[in-house]
Amino acid sequence: DVQLSMTKSGYSGEDIGEYRQPGSNGLTLDEQGRLTICQHGNRRVVRIEKNGLTTILANRFDGNRLNSPNDLVYRSDGTLFFTDPPFGLPKFADDPRRELPHSGVYSVRAGKVQLVSKDFTGPNGLAFSPDEKFLYVGNWDEKKKIVNRYPVNSDGTLGKGERFHDLNSPPGEDAIDGVKVDQRGNVYVSGPGGLWILDATGKHLGTVRGPEHPHNMAWGDADRRTLYLAAQSGIYRLRLS
Repeated sequence: DVQLSMTKSGYSGEDIGEYRQPGSNGLTLDEQGRLTICQHGNRRVVRIEKNGLTTILANRFDGNRLNSPNDLVYRSDGTLFFTDPPFGLPKFADDPRRELPHSGVYSVRAGKVQLVSKDFTGPNGLAFSPDEKFLYVGNWDEKKKIVNRYPVNSDGTLGKGERFHDLNSPPGEDAIDGVKVDQRGNVYVSGPGGLWILDATGKHLGTVRGPEHPHNMAWGDADRRTLYLAAQSGIYRLRLS
């Protein structure tokens, strides 16, 4: 049975009518099973404690409010990485409430928020390689639909990124949204026309097209071999071998 978990999951303001994407976005669990949420409208990343209280993990960088945290992933040592494009602001990149000049990728380690990349105008989905040596980051930008791969340092910073796959030429209005990686290192990308599957070298293995365009994904079931896909009006399940 479906149960209501939380209301006002992404924005608690009274002027919600001005917003186009005010809700919660990326979700993940930490090693203790606590839900961690990117709150678009509230412009912060929060963790829901076991007693129901909310802990703010990130809401500012260098004293300025974040844009609108979009997606997030934990490293096995507890370091949190998240993306921060402007899509949760009412007027997106042109919103006068925007306080940061860049759209960044950040890490949170020992309570410190670090800017680790500002390569993209719309950093969106992100995921680790199985050995956590690399972080994949996708860009939601209709003019620059690419996925980059970054070497990851132990201190929560990133090395120089390299182009992993370019999705500019295929037809389709959608840019890069959610990203996930399987146990073999294959990369699943919400991109133009559907769900793109790339191997660990960046080779395109195929594209899955379903009833709706998938925007974000999560591994599920006891054996972690089912990919759940979130679309505009439905949740879909893809069983993998």
